[in-house]
Amino acid sequence: MTFTDLTWERTAGLRGAIEGSVFLAELGAGTLDPRAFRNYLEQDTLYLAGYARALSLLAARAPGADSAGFWARSAHGAAVVEASLHADLLDGGSLPPADGTPEASPTTLGYVSYLVATAATAPYAVAAAAVLPCFWVYADAGRRLAAHAELVPGHPYARWVAAYDAPEFHASVTEARRFVDEAATPELSEAMHEAFAVATRYEWLFWETAHRLERWPATG
Repeated sequence: MTFTDLTWERTAGLRGAIEGSVFLAELGAGTLDPRAFRNYLEQDTLYLAGYARALSLLAARAPGADSAGFWARSAHGAAVVEASLHADLLDGGSLPPADGTPEASPTTLGYVSYLVATAATAPYAVAAAAVLPCFWVYADAGRRLAAHAELVPGHPYARWVAAYDAPEFHASVTEARRFVDEAATPELSEAMHEAFAVATRYEWLFWETAHRLERWPATG
């Protein structure tokens, strides 16, 4: 069993919580409140900018040209391709108008801060494990959501679902897993498992807090 096989197995409980997410259930059914989807897209746009920084840091520390190139291309994909999709969806006219300038929620700030700090200061292998859930959990969710979305004529969120069930996105998961597996060592395995679990927990929290429109408490 590879490291990624084992860490996926060890986070079965967290992934079960993700599979039971009300946000994802409503997204798959096409019944998600447009306000919640706008909030999610706004928060994810802020997240992607930080995630791209974490991936760029990882690329700079990668042990080989292949891994460095993959993480660098992934940083570009997060900062440009995915962010562009979000911008199109936000400005397409089907969602409620923006309510001011988006501010990173506590969960968004926490997740981004964790990934950037880990990518900058933890061993390369641990940092690689930390960025993997954003690939793998999204692809897993995208595949499940696509099966539901196909049954809903005129699904309002079909474009988003299709992006994360696309063959090229699933191929990127395979590549990311390969580089994480290559980096795994017995000495670092527990720290890698912990990093993967923390990031998976943040993936669950991200959807949960987007659904309830999380904001910072008023400070007067």
